[in-house]
Amino acid sequence: QVQLVESGGGLVQAGGALRLSCAASGRTFSHYPMAWFRQAPGKEREFVATIAPGGATNYADSVRGRFAISRDNAKNRVDLQMNSLKPEDTAVYYCNTGPFGSMPWGQGTQVTVSS
Repeated sequence: QVQLVESGGGLVQAGGALRLSCAASGRTFSHYPMAWFRQAPGKEREFVATIAPGGATNYADSVRGRFAISRDNAKNRVDLQMNSLKPEDTAVYYCNTGPFGSMPWGQGTQVTVSS
């Protein structure tokens, strides 16, 4: 059974940085893409970034150039380095794995950016 546990969230001032981590278990994740999503209060969950098994990355336009996704296949872990944070980045952040739409969600980690 796939399990995903996010950590690293917190309260930070605008312009600051945070690094989120996701520990995955239940299968060999090196064969699958990994991704980060976020959900702000009153909004739908949205895509943030994804990383393919080989390391290719893709980002939402709103975070490109500020966020960086990385993975450690040996440790079944995916990280999200978030720099130059803005108040609109405030959300609960979730990681997930492919095939997307069929995997369970973790509890998420709250990121709050104050202005």
